[in-house]
Amino acid sequence: MRAGQPRPPAARLWRRLWAFTLAALVAVWLALMASAYYTGVHEVEEITDGQLQSVARLLATLPLPTPAQAPASLPPPHQGAARYAPTLHAVVWEHGQVRWDPGGWADRLPLHDAVGWHTVVVAHQGTLATWRWYVLDTGGRRVAVGVDTRRHAALGRDIAEHIVRPALVLLPLLALLLAWALRRGLAPLGELARALQRFDPDTGQGLPPQQRYSELERVRAALHALVQRLHALWQRERRFTADVAHELRSPLTAIVWQARLARTQPGSAAAQQALLALEHEALRAGDTLTQLLALARADAPGAQPPEPVELLALAREVAQACAAVFDPPRPVPEVQGDALVVTARPTLLRLALRNLLDNALRHNPPGTRVAVRVQRQPDGDVVCQVLDDGGATTAAETRAADRGGLGVGLTLVQRIAEHEGARLERLGPPPPWRTAYQLRWPAA
Repeated sequence: MRAGQPRPPAARLWRRLWAFTLAALVAVWLALMASAYYTGVHEVEEITDGQLQSVARLLATLPLPTPAQAPASLPPPHQGAARYAPTLHAVVWEHGQVRWDPGGWADRLPLHDAVGWHTVVVAHQGTLATWRWYVLDTGGRRVAVGVDTRRHAALGRDIAEHIVRPALVLLPLLALLLAWALRRGLAPLGELARALQRFDPDTGQGLPPQQRYSELERVRAALHALVQRLHALWQRERRFTADVAHELRSPLTAIVWQARLARTQPGSAAAQQALLALEHEALRAGDTLTQLLALARADAPGAQPPEPVELLALAREVAQACAAVFDPPRPVPEVQGDALVVTARPTLLRLALRNLLDNALRHNPPGTRVAVRVQRQPDGDVVCQVLDDGGATTAAETRAADRGGLGVGLTLVQRIAEHEGARLERLGPPPPWRTAYQLRWPAA
């Protein structure tokens, strides 16, 4: 759809259901009509066969009139019963000679030696037609009784019409009742939609109350759970944004003051010291932005897929890289443990370990012992621990811990852990360690 063009109105669900239901009803009606027709034809054939057999038995036992005694013609059947009183034709032989044949059928029927049912095509009154005959032989007398089968289809259609016609008459009324019932039945869904329009996403208030119907209640419960997860996500994003803003405000403020100091005292030792501090704070702010960019890229759709990662080898690589960035270089943290493998994205996992090790090295005095432990817990969980014996970190981080925050570095680690199916935990380690964080993966 081109920009600026109005969107077409949304289709109504009840109309779609109504159309499908009517289509199903019409299909059932057509199937009923076909079934009634074929059932009617079959029943008419069976009834006609019974009539033929009864008339043949009757003619085989009754005395036959002489040609002089036979009536010249019979009165026509009653008009209303004409289709249910078919015209039967009969031929009677006695001792091989035609005894009675009012219709002149004896020479046209190839039935002299056959006993039982026969379906033959013969000409009658100048028209070829399919006839049904029954032949009975009592020894001295042979009787053949037949009827034109074209009446079977007519009676089958008549039976089908009598069965289906009421349904056809009631179909429009049924369509109207279905439309009314569907609109009434889907009314609670419309009420739920209108209630959701009053929902306030900022406060999480205004969700619809508990529904009377189980299907709608499941939808409401799912929406309620989704809103709770989104609300928690929004709160976490707000805390993360606040941590990032706080982390960036400190170096930016320091950059401003050091730049003013260098401008007001050009060429002095204080100006040189201010420029060094300005460089340090700019690098600090740039490092924070680099981490945020790395997290955004790794978390973007189509990014690197999870793959098996050996924690011990990754920890050794990250430990050497973190120690080398300091001037002078710090001792490489100890890396010990088992060669355990987890499924994660190496880029994100490397960033998480880098933040944990950087916190332990940067916020402790030189000479602080830092170690990484990779091991499997007794319950089967895999943990990667970062420990140091340098005590508390900076005052800013201590205040963040007191108010429940993590600082931007640990917040990044927490988000990465959630993405990679792990948990970030702060431990109370035994001596000589004073600070410990760990990433924990549940047992597979």
